[in-house]
Amino acid sequence: QVQLVESGGGLVQPGGSLRLSCVASGFTFSGYYTRWYRQSPGKERELVATSIEGASYYADSVKGRFTISRDKAKNTVYLQMNSLKPEDTGVYYCGAYSGSVKYWGQGTQVTVSS
Repeated sequence: QVQLVESGGGLVQPGGSLRLSCVASGFTFSGYYTRWYRQSPGKERELVATSIEGASYYADSVKGRFTISRDKAKNTVYLQMNSLKPEDTGVYYCGAYSGSVKYWGQGTQVTVSS
């Protein structure tokens, strides 16, 4: 019943933008901190962004370009990605965490290429 569904991925040119969405069902994001990860073949999983009680944290590789946010009414977490680079390519996953409880989605593919 608990489910996170990511969407918004796709093919975008370098310098372009995408907004990823993560919709929760079976629970609400309130009381959880949320994260976005990305994974590319041959690379280690990278923590891209974290949101906890209004504070946001970003990997150095995306700082200044990505923004994590929430819409509580829609029970949705977003990752706004601007000035995209080819190295941003990968599968992006959202997760929700509270203590030892962890939920995550199936991921959405982002490809940055000309």
